[in-house]
Amino acid sequence: MSHGNTGAVLDEQVAAVVGERLSLTALTPLAGTLGGYPFVKVVVDRQTSTIHFLNNARHAFHAIYIGEEILGVPAEEMRASIDRYNAGFYHDTDRRFYLGILALHTRHDQDTGQDRRILSLETVEVDTMSAAMIAEFHGFVREYVDPAVPLLFKPANQLQERAVLGLSPEQLPRILAHELFSTAAFVPLNPGKTTGRLRAFRTEADYRAAADGLEWHDIIVMHRVPDDIPRLAGIINAHHTTPLSHTNVLATGWQIPNAIQLGAFDLIDRERLDGHWVSYQVSAESAGVDLRLIDAPPDLGQRPSWYAQRVTLETPEAEHNAIVNLAELRHNDRHRYGTKAANLGELHHVLGQGSQRLLGFFQVPRPPRENLLPYLARLLDVDENADLMAAARKLLDEHVRVPRGIALPFSVQRRFLESSPRIQQAIGKLKMALELDAREIEPLCVELQQLIRTAKLPDALIQEIDSTLFTHLAGVRSFVVRSSSNAEDLAGFSAAGIYESLNHVTTSETILTSIKEVWASLVSVRSVRLRQQAGISLDECYMGVVIQEQVAADFGGVLVTSNPMNRGDFRNVYVNVSPKVTDVVDGSVQPMQYLYSTVEGGGRTVSLGDATQDLDERAHEQLQRLALVGRLLQAHFSPDYTFDSPVDIEWLADSNLLHLVQLRPYSV
Repeated sequence: MSHGNTGAVLDEQVAAVVGERLSLTALTPLAGTLGGYPFVKVVVDRQTSTIHFLNNARHAFHAIYIGEEILGVPAEEMRASIDRYNAGFYHDTDRRFYLGILALHTRHDQDTGQDRRILSLETVEVDTMSAAMIAEFHGFVREYVDPAVPLLFKPANQLQERAVLGLSPEQLPRILAHELFSTAAFVPLNPGKTTGRLRAFRTEADYRAAADGLEWHDIIVMHRVPDDIPRLAGIINAHHTTPLSHTNVLATGWQIPNAIQLGAFDLIDRERLDGHWVSYQVSAESAGVDLRLIDAPPDLGQRPSWYAQRVTLETPEAEHNAIVNLAELRHNDRHRYGTKAANLGELHHVLGQGSQRLLGFFQVPRPPRENLLPYLARLLDVDENADLMAAARKLLDEHVRVPRGIALPFSVQRRFLESSPRIQQAIGKLKMALELDAREIEPLCVELQQLIRTAKLPDALIQEIDSTLFTHLAGVRSFVVRSSSNAEDLAGFSAAGIYESLNHVTTSETILTSIKEVWASLVSVRSVRLRQQAGISLDECYMGVVIQEQVAADFGGVLVTSNPMNRGDFRNVYVNVSPKVTDVVDGSVQPMQYLYSTVEGGGRTVSLGDATQDLDERAHEQLQRLALVGRLLQAHFSPDYTFDSPVDIEWLADSNLLHLVQLRPYSV
């Protein structure tokens, strides 16, 4: 087909440029910004051989623009039939329109040492363009943008990634999403604005040396922020990390600005910001972090505003309760066994008995999608008129498991602590120090932890633990011993990563040692300080323990039923993947990162992390299944009837089964 040129038309009414090659300067007034990148929406009309560059401020959706300005269909009529129109726009093999986004990136060239600008062209993530259509779309757009700036096609999903493999780089210059993400200078992890004293630490040793002097109003800058940070005012990562690391989960729960900013130390040195008070803002609409020098406030002695936002715990029950099979617990047992144990018990119940809430997320209209049930039917591979509840149950029955385990209640911890007069005395000293906010808190925590680790468990408790393990887990070679406190996974206090869990525990002796290690983590310096800041009294805090069989798996990771980098995105869930699940949350190894749609289906590779190649197609099919399972469980565990409160799931997988090892609310 020929590329007709209708000349340059800038229509203030429709706010689009039609048909002329345009410079980046000409496109700038039309652009929006997302994730630090300026972008312009484009529509190619194959019937008239015309390209439209849309003004983002006027046209939020390609489809509405096409309806109003090309087809003459009013916006309300387009919205009422949006599924039908979108099927034509994104899935028709002989479609009239190609829809996409043109984004401007600056990449550092390792060979020349210089920064260079590139344009990426991508479709929406649900688009099923063939390789030939992709090549045609790219070729058409290339004729109308600045030839001095390379135009690279960026596959929007794994289907497109596979489709373009048959095209040479000469036929289709391309760049993959994970290649862009790995060099992105700015990633807004948690938007927000604050003021504080900037503290830049180039090494972890520098941080450790200054850690005792950190204050709640400090904003720290590090290449990779360690998990054991105290509560702060803001975080800047000068190196790439994952939104699902414990540090970033804490930042989200604390509602503090948090971002990846490559070159942060150069900016701080240039502006001489280290050690000075600054305003700090993270916005998805900005090209980078906003740091500005300000005067130190005169009221430093006052407590922070969040100090008045006390976290309230449900009244715990620490009287005698039995050590039980996890499958016997329900969500309402959290005040006796802790949140993790209760949620795992609830998972066992859902898998065994089902839940009328499973379809809740898909039964609520989510504009512009008024009815998500047909999408769910396609994901479940059944007819729209089929019994969707039965199909969902079948998915869970065939592919989802929760590892077997037992749960130790709070009362077992209490009986142990009360069996040692020295431990009781140390607890009394720590409580007094906390009331006085005394300097001795840290050494008292260290002393109490050591007493817990070295005290002998009463024989009666040892017998109860051994008997329950024998009854429910005989034959298991390796165990995981997990914390399960009542002071975690709370609104305003996630406690991500502050309590101990131990893997590869094998003998009865090491199980008992691990149980005491978990109990000791309740009084670590960091956990005590963080709870004190949240207004949680040591008297209210208890620690249950979960002992589960350790499951062998091909890969594992963390799923959150949300898109942490775009909180308004109701379609996608975010998945981190690693051969070792502990690598995902401890931040020492960068995991693979993916987005999967639980509406239209399909996935996108965000980052390969430290891996050298992507997962195979079968593994991606398993991750799509995991995404849907997460969305179904989100509905069951929702605290309200919007069913849109995301959950955080740690999981393990092989080619057929998904093993869910932990589920908790995800702070947004």
